[in-house]
Amino acid sequence: MNYVLQWPEIIAAFLVGGTVAGALVLSLRTTPASRPEESESLSDGATEILEALSSAAVVMDERNFAVRATQGALAYGLLRERTLVHEELEELVEKARRTQVIESLNTELMVGLRRQSVFVHVRAARVGEGRVLLLLEDRTESKRLDDTRRDFIANISHELKTPIGAVSLLAETIADAKDDPEAVEKFAKSLAREAKRLRELVKDVIQLSRFQSTELVGTADLVDLSNVVRDAIERNNFRAEQRNIKVSSDTPEGIEVFGDAEMLTVAVKNLVENAINYSDENSTVGIGVKESNGIAAISVTDSGVGLSVEDQTRIFERFYRVDPSRSRDTGGTGLGLAIVKHVALTHQGEVRVFSKPGVGSTFTLRLPLADTKIVVSETERTSA
Repeated sequence: MNYVLQWPEIIAAFLVGGTVAGALVLSLRTTPASRPEESESLSDGATEILEALSSAAVVMDERNFAVRATQGALAYGLLRERTLVHEELEELVEKARRTQVIESLNTELMVGLRRQSVFVHVRAARVGEGRVLLLLEDRTESKRLDDTRRDFIANISHELKTPIGAVSLLAETIADAKDDPEAVEKFAKSLAREAKRLRELVKDVIQLSRFQSTELVGTADLVDLSNVVRDAIERNNFRAEQRNIKVSSDTPEGIEVFGDAEMLTVAVKNLVENAINYSDENSTVGIGVKESNGIAAISVTDSGVGLSVEDQTRIFERFYRVDPSRSRDTGGTGLGLAIVKHVALTHQGEVRVFSKPGVGSTFTLRLPLADTKIVVSETERTSA
């Protein structure tokens, strides 16, 4: 049988080591797909090498059904019921199968529950009896990096002016009041408060920056949302105790998504923290996890002041604060919900808010459920 792919082409096209790429092609070729039941499996070596690829990778059989996919591909939302979601990717697979040469495409895809736009470079190559290996690299961040950097620097410069100016002024005031112990104590407390605000702001900026630089394709794993919620509540225990707020949860185990556990935990932690900060003392904050129609929903409900319609349209903007005066009391930086939105979009999901002034708010993080049927499992990787 004639195969067009050669080692130099594999190396140049897929940008991975020749040994890895060549071994993957050979492993896939040794598993013919002439019968339906045979197309459901790959050799041990192929599954191990496939998961080693840093790109989102999918192997399609001659019927255009996915035989195997990396966790990155599933986290990216490329497949639905073992078929490719995007028509342009199907066309590229067919073209590679027909021409038997490596085909590539730069295109814009609409992904996730919010159908956000991403810019990708896709390559496809025939690797066996009708089988095609599809690799996708996300280039959205590099395309948007310059604009984001300029906006972020402008925003953070403005936000840092207030606490830095306050710290400088208070330090001078304390020096001038050194002969007045009561004044020194008063200004020292104010200085500590401003220093805390500055510390929280820097922490959130670093966290947001780190999350923005994280490529989920390379870090995605199977995450049980019950563990995410449990960790998020634990990180807010002290804050809840300070305000005498009870945090109750209904989080059944086994509801799983593909993603980054730490990113998801921080997002839920921010929602819980926000609910605690804006709820009345001696009240309750509720957290629930449900699944429906392929979607996992984490809802955080408070009985706080609620949000106006205008605030609801802007609440996820960076550095936006509903009540600046209350933010000074709670230590809010205006980045908590922006981080939640970024985590949601990174996981091909969305975050929604339902709120009514004087009644309270419910924030819901919605994420695609994991399809574990075709992912390369840990057992397969370790046994390969």
